[in-house]
Parts: sequence; C-alpha cells; structure tokens
Amino acid sequence: MDNVSVTSLFTLLGLNCTVEQKVTLFSLTLLCYLIIWILNIVLIITIIVDKGLHEPMYIFLCNLCINGLYGTSGFYPKFLMDLLSPSHVISYAGCLLQSFVIHSSTGCDLSVLAVMAYDRYVAICRPLVYHSVMTKQRVSLLVFFSWLLPLYCMFMNTITISQSKLCGSHIHKLYCSNWLIGKIACSATTANSAVVYFNIAFYASHSFFIAWSYMYLIRMCIKPQTNRSKFMQTCVPHLLSLFTYSFAVILELMYMRFGPRDVSQSLQNFMAIQFLIFPPILNPLIYGLKLTKIRNRILGVIHDRGKDQKCVDKAAEKR
Repeated sequence: MDNVSVTSLFTLLGLNCTVEQKVTLFSLTLLCYLIIWILNIVLIITIIVDKGLHEPMYIFLCNLCINGLYGTSGFYPKFLMDLLSPSHVISYAGCLLQSFVIHSSTGCDLSVLAVMAYDRYVAICRPLVYHSVMTKQRVSLLVFFSWLLPLYCMFMNTITISQSKLCGSHIHKLYCSNWLIGKIACSATTANSAVVYFNIAFYASHSFFIAWSYMYLIRMCIKPQTNRSKFMQTCVPHLLSLFTYSFAVILELMYMRFGPRDVSQSLQNFMAIQFLIFPPILNPLIYGLKLTKIRNRILGVIHDRGKDQKCVDKAAEKR
C-alpha cells in the first residue's frame, strides 16, 4: 500500500501520433461527429414535427437517436480537444463522468432495442390488442425505464469505482472506462464486483429477451404473407440496428479483455472507438431509408424546399 497516492489527473496514452497525423485525424473526427449530429437531428426533428409519426415505434426510434447523440458527446468533444493539445490528461471527476456517459449510453441502446423488440412482438403477434397494450402511458413508462435503469446501473458502478484506492494514473486508451480504472485500482472491492456482476446479468437478460422475441417473430412470419411483409418493413431495420450494435460492442468487449497487445496502436484505437462511430451513423441511415413513413416525410420536405426555391428564382427573374 506504499505506492498508493491521491490521483487527481489521469493521462490517456492511446493517442500517439505526429502533428501532421493529428491534423488529418482532427478533420476526419470532426467530419464524423458532424455527420452523426446531422443524421440523428434530422430523424429526431422529423419524428417530433410530424404528428403522423407519433407512434410507439417512432417514439422509441427517436430515443435511440437521442441516445446516440448523448453517448458520442462523452467522447468526441474531449477527443477533439486532445488532438489540439500536446498533453492528453483528464481530471479524475472528468474521467468518471466520461466513462459514465459512454457506458450508460451503451446500456440505454440495449434497453431501447429491447423495448423496440417488445413493440414489434405485440404489433405482429398480437395486432388486435396492440393499441390497448401500447397505450401512451405504457409507452411513456417504457421510455422512462429504458433510460432510468441503465443510468442507475452505471451510476452505481461509477460510485463503487470512485471508492477504490488507485495505484496508478495512466489509462492506455483514448477515453476513460470503469474497467480500466478498476485495473489500476490497488484492489477490487466487494461492492464493485457485485455491481459489475449484477450489470452483466441485467444486460444479459436484455439480450436473451431480444433474441427470443425475434426468433418467435421469425417463426410467426414464415408462412402468413401479411405478417411477412410487415416483418420485412418494420423488423428488418431493427435487426440491422441490433446487429450493428451487437457486433460493435461485442467486438470492443472481446478485444478489450482478450485481444493481443502487439498490434499497431492505430488498430487498437479503432477497435476501441468503432462502437462510437458505426451505430450512431448507421441507425438513422437504416431507419431513414427503410421505414416508408420517415423516408417519404424527409423526401417530401426536400421536394417542398426545392419547389419553394424554384418559386423564389422565378420571382427574381420576373423582377
């Protein structure tokens, strides 16, 4: 215990490149972040403004996009600042906050996807009672708990981590995570271990429910033509989104725990942040292109804007 010290700053060791590389990386990162904001904001505003889209499926989708903006806000601003700074440090409180935002967002993603799976199950397997089951009150509760429970689980994990005594201040990653903070702790506390195992069990139950619901849906939709068309129209985007999320997160978790350390730093960095790149970009693209109501609404707005611009141009020519 002689090596224990009060840690107020962490050093992030994941970023190790030249000034020229930093300039290129800054431009690409800023472009990626702007694309994430534009795509998600367009979908969010479209759903909020169009009353015809005030249905459970689109409300859950809106929350999925909001969560994408919430999660990426925990990484991109700090990373962009690090690219402009010679030193890559973060305060202890800032490190805990960053870890909380990024990982609670990952949990919220899974919770919202579980709620969306339940919504599709009721819509396809029990269509006659859909509106009596998915009432405004129930939808509000599902949205509320899909945010509250992940935030609470990660808050408890962060609180227990913050009680640990640390024997180091170097984090070998581009951003903070509770798992890496736990690795530099002098010893793991019983409370933290209990919270970690509870969170694993909690999110594993989400995964089993999602897998069961879609397996049941696929089995139900094999023969009836009406169910099959409904499944292809509304469930395929959910499955694509779920696959993107699962692939990105599982790849990150597997690499973080079992991946080799003799690979290049660039590959390690990409593996660490790919779940903050692909799902936030692909989710609005998948739903915006596949769901007919959203696609028609967005194309309608673009068409109306084009007609308005033509009218303005004709008026200017007459003058």
